[in-house]
Amino acid sequence: MRATKNPARIVVIDDNPADVVLLRHMLDELNDPYELLVLKDGEEALQFVERHRMGSAESDPCVIVLDLHLPKYDGLAVLRAIKRTPELAHIQVVILATMASPAEEREMLRIGVRLYQAKPMNLEGLAAVAKEILDICKEPALAAA
Repeated sequence: MRATKNPARIVVIDDNPADVVLLRHMLDELNDPYELLVLKDGEEALQFVERHRMGSAESDPCVIVLDLHLPKYDGLAVLRAIKRTPELAHIQVVILATMASPAEEREMLRIGVRLYQAKPMNLEGLAAVAKEILDICKEPALAAA
């Protein structure tokens, strides 16, 4: 469990506002405190990574939810930047992929994502992903590499 009662800090990197609204709704249904930072494209995501690398970010998220198909820079570029940034490499990443393939899933798991889920999902599937996201946030923090 988190050592404090602070809300889980979740970063969502997704350009589809409807997907973000649905995820937020499913998180709300779980009645567990959280705060959501939404980044709408790959450029904003890479700026987020850079702020952490430079030590100017406010605090680490417990999980990053990443869409692979983003404008400006794709999600794979963002994922690689996260995993090669020591200040973020330990953060769990959940991939929500619009067009999933078994080869892509294998590659994402090899890179080190926690969960790879195809979208669109039904509400039951999205509720399960929301629960998993909050469960990840309750795990003991991993030490930074």
